[in-house]
Amino acid sequence: MYKKVIMGNEAIALGAIKAGVNLVSGYPGTPSTEVLESIAENNPGHIYVEWSVNEKVALEVAAGAAYAGARSLVTMKQVGLNVASDPLMSLSYIGIKGGMVVLVADDPGPFSSQTEQDTRHFARFSNLPVFDPSSPEEAFEMIQAAFQHSEQVGLPVFFRPTTRICHSCSTLEIPELGERHKADGFVKDPRWVIFPSLSYRKHVQLEETQKKISDIFSNLKYNKITGQGNKGIAASGIAYAYIKDVLSSFNKDIKLMKIGTPYPFPQKLGMDFIDGLDEILVFEELDPVIEESLLELKASNGYKISVLGKKTGHLPYAGEYSYELVKTAVAKFIGIDADEVKPLSPPELPVRPPVLCAGCPHRASFYAVKTALKNQKAVFSGDIGCYTLGNAKPLDMVDTCLCMGAGITIAQGLQRVEPDVKHIAFIGDSTFFHTGIPGIINAVYNNTDITVVILDNSTTAMTGNQPHPGTGKTMMRSISEKVDIYGMVKACGVKKITKANPLNQKEAIDAVKENVSYNGPSVVIFEAPCIALQKQSNIQAVNEKCTLCKKCIREAGCPGMSIIDGKVVIEKSLCYGCTLCSQICPVGAIGGANK
Repeated sequence: MYKKVIMGNEAIALGAIKAGVNLVSGYPGTPSTEVLESIAENNPGHIYVEWSVNEKVALEVAAGAAYAGARSLVTMKQVGLNVASDPLMSLSYIGIKGGMVVLVADDPGPFSSQTEQDTRHFARFSNLPVFDPSSPEEAFEMIQAAFQHSEQVGLPVFFRPTTRICHSCSTLEIPELGERHKADGFVKDPRWVIFPSLSYRKHVQLEETQKKISDIFSNLKYNKITGQGNKGIAASGIAYAYIKDVLSSFNKDIKLMKIGTPYPFPQKLGMDFIDGLDEILVFEELDPVIEESLLELKASNGYKISVLGKKTGHLPYAGEYSYELVKTAVAKFIGIDADEVKPLSPPELPVRPPVLCAGCPHRASFYAVKTALKNQKAVFSGDIGCYTLGNAKPLDMVDTCLCMGAGITIAQGLQRVEPDVKHIAFIGDSTFFHTGIPGIINAVYNNTDITVVILDNSTTAMTGNQPHPGTGKTMMRSISEKVDIYGMVKACGVKKITKANPLNQKEAIDAVKENVSYNGPSVVIFEAPCIALQKQSNIQAVNEKCTLCKKCIREAGCPGMSIIDGKVVIEKSLCYGCTLCSQICPVGAIGGANK
């Protein structure tokens, strides 16, 4: 056993390995990504690990392993759970044999998501238990308990770390990692085939099971009551860690209930907590799940007690909690001046808007499409990935962004209403494999006049350059057959397909013009690697020909370019030699500095 400073996601990964996990599948999504990557990095050799093409596929792969008695883990972020919800809802009726943990990282804030949804509602909706860690150390232990509990009740269980748990660091004692869990194989049984009559019986059993799980949860160490008094605080997740710091600063003893398994709510523990209290203040990020459970418990048992929280306006619904926010709310609740306590939080940092990296090929792709469609009425439907940042000025090339794969289908709906407008849909290579293919098929089947621009940068860049089916690499460090995007699009029935290099602007612009003028679905595949996959070369510099027209800055918006002392300057440490700026310059004032 040794000590190591590790990130929360790595702690979760090591906990899963300790639990003897056999199979891990997932789709990259911040803040969950590093869990699967850390398992792959620390793989003792017997764990199968894969990046699946989307979350639905990942969950179904993990379910198949659990049918055979293996311990399986599937990882995703909260919006990924929307994709996986179809098999999940049925799986709660079917059940599993081996332990199966569905890790869904929620993103209060949100920092890197298009929603701020709360996975605990999915747990309640699907009648599946949920574990909610309050620190990386607890996450390491708790995921091991999650596997055990899953096998005990014969159901998948949710594991819900939030951004602050996933990405904070702690010193953890690393024990010897566990042995591989022995899977005894798949046994044929009618239970694995879902029918309406079976579903009815299973639903009745599920509701009865919730009461049993609630009693089990009341005795788990992750749920506990400390302190005493006539005022109480209930907390879960990272909010509990803030509460502990705040109460130690105030030097006040107060009755405190920690909830590590919010669903099913541990009712027996809740009854013990409520007893003798006049008021309760509830701290939980995102939605009032615990607050509503306490209100229900209070009402059904006739308690005359005030339950305060989000519903009463004492705490905010949206956003991530902080030490300062919790301190102020607790101080007001117990009647103490919060200003008397020295703040622990760091000063607020300036806001830095996200931008495409200097040298990013997507900038050149957007610029080519913008140039090709100049003076034409067009709508640009975007998607989820680095290229969502194409919405920023000066590019201004993303008019819609809903969810993964939706750019292609949103464009089709728009085209049916406005057939005289040019409709362009942008999608990345990884997202194309995730959920873009059905949209392509739909456009072909219905002969919809749209142009799909696939931005192929040979990686899943937004989440940290993970491989995908088009790269020919897997998380098991093996080389597989590359799935060719051009061949896939052709197989879907698209007749007009053009490949081009976006860093060759003439070639790129011509490709866009040719495809946009085609009557029917067409596809442009822009191929250029992400700068994270290449070394700096052919760094550009501005020479004496510059007239300070600022077209390079005004139209491209590259963060590597700025005006210093009245001159256009290219920052060498940021330049990757994409040459877009030199192709934009009307007077030839930009060229390679190291030729």
